[in-house]
Amino acid sequence: MLDDFLIRAALAGLGTALAAGLLGCFVVWRRMAYFGDATAHAAILGVALSLAFSVSVFAGVLAVALAMALILHRLEARGPEVNTVLGVLAHSALALGLVAVALIPGTRVDLDAYLFGDVLTVSRGDLAVIWGGGALVVGVLWWQWSRLLTATLSPDLAYAAGIDPRREQIILTLLLSLVVAVAIKVVGALLITALLIIPAAAARGFARTPEAMALVSMGLAGAAALIGLQSAIWFDTPVGPTIVCVAALSFAGSRLLGRSG
Repeated sequence: MLDDFLIRAALAGLGTALAAGLLGCFVVWRRMAYFGDATAHAAILGVALSLAFSVSVFAGVLAVALAMALILHRLEARGPEVNTVLGVLAHSALALGLVAVALIPGTRVDLDAYLFGDVLTVSRGDLAVIWGGGALVVGVLWWQWSRLLTATLSPDLAYAAGIDPRREQIILTLLLSLVVAVAIKVVGALLITALLIIPAAAARGFARTPEAMALVSMGLAGAAALIGLQSAIWFDTPVGPTIVCVAALSFAGSRLLGRSG
C-alpha cells in the first residue's frame, strides 16, 4: 500500500495535521504566532546547513528550529519590544537561509519544495519521521495536558499549584520546533504557522471547553490535509497552499455557523 505515492502523501499530511492541530491550540491560547513564524522561517537556514554538511534535512531543520526556539524563549522576557525582535529574527533567518542555499557550490535545490511543501514526494523514511515526530508531540501534550493548560490559561494559578509557567513554555517551544521540522515537507516553511493557527482558531467557534477545542482542531486539521490533497489533484494546484486554503474555509465556516469566538 505504501508504494502508492498518494497514500504516502495522505498519511504524511494527516500525521502532520493532527500534531499541528493539537499544538496549535496552545499557540493560539498563548499568542505564539510570531514564535511560530520565526521558528518556521529559520527552517530554511536548517535546510542550507543540512545540504552543506550532507546530513538529513530533518536533522538540520530540527537543530536550527530548536536553536531559534530557545533564543526566542530567552527574548520573551524583554517585554513589549519582543515582537519587533521576533520580526527581525524571522525575516533575517529566512533571508539568510535563502542566500546560504544559493551559495552552496554544486547544489541545485528546488526552494519551492521547502517554502511551500512537496508532500507528493514523501518517502517511507519521511513517513516514519513525520509520524514519529507527530506521535511524540501528541504524547507529550497529552501527558502534560493539565500542567500546560493551567500554565497557559492562568500563570498565577499555576504558581499556586507549584507549576513553573516558564518551564511549560519551554516545553511548548521545543514541541513547536519539532512540528516545524516534520511539517516542512508537507506545507513548507512559509505555511507551517497557518496550519498551526487556522484549525485552532476555527475550532473556537465549535467548542466550549479546551479539551473539545483540541479535538475539533485536530479533526479540522486532518480534514484540511486530506481534502486539500484531493482538491490539489482535482484542480492541479500546489498541495501545501491548497491544504491551508481548505483550513481557511473551515475558519470561515466556524464564523458563520459556530458561536462567536
